[in-house]
Amino acid sequence: LALLGTTGVRAEGAAFPQRPITLLVPFAAGGVADLTARIVGQAMGALLKQPVVIDNRPGAGGVVATSLVVNAPADGHTLLLMSNASAVSVHLFKKLPYDVTRQLAPISTLGFFDLGLAVPAHSRFKTLGDVLSYAKAQPGRLTLGSIAPGSTQHLAAELFKWRAGIEATVVPYKGSPALMNALRAGEVDVGFEILSPLLPQLSGQALRLLAVTGPKRFAGLPQVPTVKEQGLAQYEVDSWNALAAPAGTPESVIARVAWAA
Repeated sequence: LALLGTTGVRAEGAAFPQRPITLLVPFAAGGVADLTARIVGQAMGALLKQPVVIDNRPGAGGVVATSLVVNAPADGHTLLLMSNASAVSVHLFKKLPYDVTRQLAPISTLGFFDLGLAVPAHSRFKTLGDVLSYAKAQPGRLTLGSIAPGSTQHLAAELFKWRAGIEATVVPYKGSPALMNALRAGEVDVGFEILSPLLPQLSGQALRLLAVTGPKRFAGLPQVPTVKEQGLAQYEVDSWNALAAPAGTPESVIARVAWAA
């Protein structure tokens, strides 16, 4: 009986998690990825009985945060918030210091998000057609705001230029709050951003939405047409967030994190 009791205590002591979990986010605070991480982290912490610490490591298209995770112990205590940028980074850099497909273990998808094309409330552009007409009449004068290079927002802006056949300058900002400030101040003509950070700006009438980028209209803004509806039939973009751990993390730990997320 004593032996059985000791074994049970040891098994319980080795259970995951044994200490706080660090969730690395490759984006600045205040954006949708950061908000998603904090909401999910709070829920995970309550279920796993350990705090989940959000560690924002923006920059280099997610390379900084991802490098820290792939080199961390494969015990589930260091996790990565992934996004579209994680999947396409291999095509954006000549060489990465890791192999996403081999050095990360996927855990769970957290959500999918549409983007919006927003303009300042006082903008001359009333429709997406106005934007395209201006860009074609004034090549290179149109400015498109996004967040960090390599992000979904940044790639969405570049794809828009290509699909529309226009010359425009994409201006990346450090994060969503900086992009919102730039839009309100009229520093850029059009902003490409996930809808959730835009909604307070829209309700406060600081910004206007010209289009959404998904395959259909956003249910919360049924009056706003899609980009496809306004002439760019081949343009469709959405974003996603997911959790990953270092490759080699035990399947039991992966399953427990997925349950908590």
